[in-house]
Amino acid sequence: MRLHLTLPCLFLLFLSPVALATEGEALSRLDLTGSDIGYAALMIFVIAYLLVMAEEFTHLRKSKPVIIAAGVIWGMIAWAYKAYPELATLPEHAVRENLLEYAELMLFLLVAMTYINSMEERQVFEALRARLVGSGFGLRSLFWITGLLAFFISPVADNLTTALLMCAVVLAVGAGNPKFIALSCINIVVAANAGGAFSPFGDITTLMVWQAGQVDFWQFFDLFVPSALNFLIPASIMHFAVPNEKPRAVEETVLMRRGAKRIIALFLLTIGLAVSFHNYLLLPPVIGMLTGMGLLKVFGYYLKVSCQRRMRLGQAISKEFSAGDVVPFDVFKGVARAEWDTLLFFYGVVLCVGGLGFIGYLALASEVMYQQWGPTEANVAVGLMSSVVDNIPVMFAVLSMEPDMSHGQWLLVTLTAGVGGSLLSIGSAAGVALMGQARGYYTFFSHLKWTPVVALGYAGSIYAHFLINADLF
Repeated sequence: MRLHLTLPCLFLLFLSPVALATEGEALSRLDLTGSDIGYAALMIFVIAYLLVMAEEFTHLRKSKPVIIAAGVIWGMIAWAYKAYPELATLPEHAVRENLLEYAELMLFLLVAMTYINSMEERQVFEALRARLVGSGFGLRSLFWITGLLAFFISPVADNLTTALLMCAVVLAVGAGNPKFIALSCINIVVAANAGGAFSPFGDITTLMVWQAGQVDFWQFFDLFVPSALNFLIPASIMHFAVPNEKPRAVEETVLMRRGAKRIIALFLLTIGLAVSFHNYLLLPPVIGMLTGMGLLKVFGYYLKVSCQRRMRLGQAISKEFSAGDVVPFDVFKGVARAEWDTLLFFYGVVLCVGGLGFIGYLALASEVMYQQWGPTEANVAVGLMSSVVDNIPVMFAVLSMEPDMSHGQWLLVTLTAGVGGSLLSIGSAAGVALMGQARGYYTFFSHLKWTPVVALGYAGSIYAHFLINADLF
């Protein structure tokens, strides 16, 4: 779980006297980059994003400032175009295009979140946690087990859920050992972010790149080795700092509720549908995801009806059945528990960045980053910036810029935007969430202490990508 321009670029946008014209339809647009409206729009977005970054301290949900900023920015743009009747409809068409992009991604994420919430409700993750807690492994073994699970679960589940699950295990077995908890949390954050980078489903940014058609589904797996090194390099170094102790196993039994395994199977089928609809039928992946959600709803109806029948018959709970067998399942509870703040934040980001692009600022940023700096430097900088601000607006802006890059460079920016957030605890949703869950153990400064080691993994993953995927550049 990062801004579309580097902070230096923001200053360049203010100072640059150049107004770049783009090709095609954009030639008929007004260049507002040097106007009061353009400066005001940029300032509004910066202020809104500063409020987003301060969410931990202000407790103002991150979606609120960007939603307001989106409305104000597009309102100012439309007002400027009203003076030119022949151009007055251009903002409307641009907004509709942005809304279509948002709708596809939002519905895709909503289905994925519903499945994750449904599996959580059926106690899939609780059962996994209980098994690890009662395993009797030593602290160093659990350090590696939780890291590896985070790396391999996050490609299909979101990295936030994965990190929270693994952190719960660490807190349970490492009680009274703050050093183990802090090191394990760093390892989990790095592993979850690295695992999400080589899968279209692992992170919102990879999903955006896939749906934009810049990278095909199977091509993401070219990043597997670089992503693995991003996790393994710092983990191998931190291993020696983990206490070599064996905690007492905590006996706990958690049984998955009825239908849990079938929901997992349906989720995998839904992913297969999304890939097939996109690759073979040339339809948006969201159509496959929504079809899969329909299957989940039908299965939920079956669970509900069969549960009511069991309760009517007064069926006794035997060894064959657990208490969870008669717990009703409602798919809409999974929908309601989706991260709506994140989904609405995504709306604000898409509309804000789209508005700044319509004004002309993304063309300026593209000129500075991808032509003056070069694609490699720009893409590495995107990753570094992702350690400070959210990677969603970063990646959306890069996609909106449409820089002329090789396939290898598109994979590079996908990698850096995904793993760059591991450099600081505030750089990803997983890190921010774990600071709250492991409060007092995992902090900004405990992560910062190991940032040079995490940076070695970041550099190693980039080097490995150039070495292994050299033919893609």
